[in-house]
This record gives sequence, structure tokens and C-alpha cells, in this order.
Amino acid sequence: MIIRLEDTKDYREVENLTREAFWNVYRPGCTEHYVLNHYRTNPDFISELDFVMEVDGKIIGHVMFSKAELVLDDGCKKASWTFGPISIHPAYKRKGYGQKLLQYALDKARDMGIGFICMEGNIEFYKHAGFDLASKLNIHYHAEPKDAEVPYFLAQELIPGWLKNNGIAEATYCPPKGYFVADENPEAFEAYEASFSQKEKAFQEGQLPQFCQSCGMPLTRIEDCGTNENGSTNFDYCQYCYKDGKFVQDCNMDEMIEHCTQFIDEVNKNMPKPMTKEEYKQMMQGFFPMLKRWRK
Repeated sequence: MIIRLEDTKDYREVENLTREAFWNVYRPGCTEHYVLNHYRTNPDFISELDFVMEVDGKIIGHVMFSKAELVLDDGCKKASWTFGPISIHPAYKRKGYGQKLLQYALDKARDMGIGFICMEGNIEFYKHAGFDLASKLNIHYHAEPKDAEVPYFLAQELIPGWLKNNGIAEATYCPPKGYFVADENPEAFEAYEASFSQKEKAFQEGQLPQFCQSCGMPLTRIEDCGTNENGSTNFDYCQYCYKDGKFVQDCNMDEMIEHCTQFIDEVNKNMPKPMTKEEYKQMMQGFFPMLKRWRK
């Protein structure tokens, strides 16, 4: 087993590895390989922490790191870091390679003076590398209430006392914009994706909750999804918002929110505590700006 820096000649092989590792894991299909493809030229990319793992001369793993920011309550920004995607080829998963690759990379990051890492992932895996809920360090996730214990938002001080020594008692983390490149450039992503061998997208147990990126409706079945111009399934939008490659409703975000409030009775069937229309509208006003159609 060898862990080394990624070389330019590895790029396509590593992107294909990343695609294989993430396909249908967190959502139907994946975008992580496209994120990696674009991130290498992003100023936040840390080339000194861009590692591949080889076994018997074959690349079976990869991890990359990025600069990030923490925002204090007064708006002041402090340096932070994150990593991912981290990929292990499906044939080599659950054999300890992921932990070895991650620990190697974290040790190198610490040697570079990187003192604090935030990331999104499964705590059952990452706790073995020293990660815990970020909320325990008073670091909040931008898309969740401050008092929420977000199970997928994790953090670790690689250098003990780094937060205190940098005057950070409490802060909010927002993922670097580079991670949203596929959402911001859907046509370019589709063209890039078409350069790989075709794979079938599917809903699978264990995926992150999927929502229509226009109205927020949960997407759990192919039948819920909209359609592209060629009749294929569009996994970003529901059948009520997107048909034959076009949005059904010509509206702005506020109009869509108003439209959705008429379904409050249906929404309340799945809520532990019923909401009023005003409460539902307020919730959507916080949620909708994060959806692809309305994201600025």
C-alpha cells in the first residue's frame, strides 16, 4: 500500500474512482467527481493535501482538502478547513483503507499547521478518526438552527486549543462555494457526466433525504420526479414543478412559497406538531433559498 500526492496523469482515473465510490450512495447518481474535477483549479484547493492510495499499483482511494471559513456572530471571518470527497473503490471498502488514508492525510494537515477541521459525514465512520459533533465545540451549521444538534456536521481540533487560541468561542460554518459547482452549472455537469460510461440513477435505502429543488416536496420514488426534455427522469425536481425540461410554474420564490402553503394540511400529517400557515411559510422562507432553483 502506498499513499502519495495525486499527479496530473491520475486525474481521470481518480475522477472515475470518485464516481464509482459515490454513485447512488447519498443521492441518485452523484456529483462528487465533478466537484473534484473543478476544485483542482479553485484557490481554496490545497494541493499539498491531495492524496491517492495505491494497492498493487492500482489507485483505490483519494482524498482532497479545502480552505474554508468560520463566521463569528459579529460577522468576523476566521480561517478553517474541510476535506472531501474522500473515496475508496467499492471493491476495497470495509477493509480499513479509508481510515488509513484519512489518518495519514489528517497527520499531514496537522504538520502543516492546520488546527481545525469541519466536515459533513457519518459519525459512525469518522469518530474513529477523532471527529465528534461540531455543536459540542459551539460550531454551528449554516443551514440549521443554532440550537440544533446536527448529526452529520462534524468537527475536530487537530491542534488542541486551536479554537480558543484564535478567539473562537462560537461560530457558524458554511461549506465552500466550490462544492456547489454542479448545482450552479447543471448543463456543464451533464456534459461532463456524459463523458463517462452510463450508469443508472436510483433511490436507495440510506440516502440523504431528497427534496424537489423548486417546491421542497420530498422525492422518494422515480414516480415523484420530473422529466427532462428527452423524457428521462430529472432527479432534482418533482413532477409538479418540472416537465419535459421546463418549469411548469413561471413564478418567483415568494410566489412558490405562497402556492405551497395551500398544502399545509397534507404537510401536517407527517409533522409531530401541526404548524399554522404562517409558521409553515416562515419555515419555507428559511429553507427555499437553499434550493437549487432559488439559490443566489
